Amino acid sequence: MAPALPPLLDLGGTAVFALTGALLAARLRQTFVTMSFFALVTGVGGGTVRDMLLGVPAFWLHSPLIAPVILATALIAWFTPARWWEGRLLEWGDAAGLAAFSVLGTAKALAFGVPPLPSAILGVVTGCVGGIIRDVLAGQPSILMRPELYVTAAALSAGLCAIGTLAGLPDALVWSVAATAGFALRGAAITWHINLPSYEKEKS
Repeated sequence: MAPALPPLLDLGGTAVFALTGALLAARLRQTFVTMSFFALVTGVGGGTVRDMLLGVPAFWLHSPLIAPVILATALIAWFTPARWWEGRLLEWGDAAGLAAFSVLGTAKALAFGVPPLPSAILGVVTGCVGGIIRDVLAGQPSILMRPELYVTAAALSAGLCAIGTLAGLPDALVWSVAATAGFALRGAAITWHINLPSYEKEKS
């Protein structure tokens, strides 16, 4: 049996991502049911795909806390004034969720004996899938279709997590540094509009 990750990490990452889903539904003037659904699929989407690929039960199905936390997050978004969530808060919340889930996905894969590179790839999948599902459901262009540094930030967090774990450094240090680095890179992209170069077909 692989060692379990601290449950508060999954809970915290889920709550942050769930909030971004709920806020997007609020921005679209949706009902509370829709808001709750957005919070659910955004909060657990990446972790569910991670656990499916690892061949283990989805992390939220056997937790007595995750579903209530998602519902509470939706309630917070529903009952708070819209002005609280204006500006780029949705993007910054998504950046925090991206970094946290990228580290969580990598750490869990490593704990199950997955080699480092596939573990890092699974970390990227974990960090990105929830946001992709949210955008698709909202009818918005997926972040993957834009040149912003998004997957790159997830890869940075996942890669640092894998490298630090291989080096035998303390988990708390590795996870903190990896999540902070990914969040900082995504934050820099949000602030200064840093993009990857797009493919341009050579003209004849």
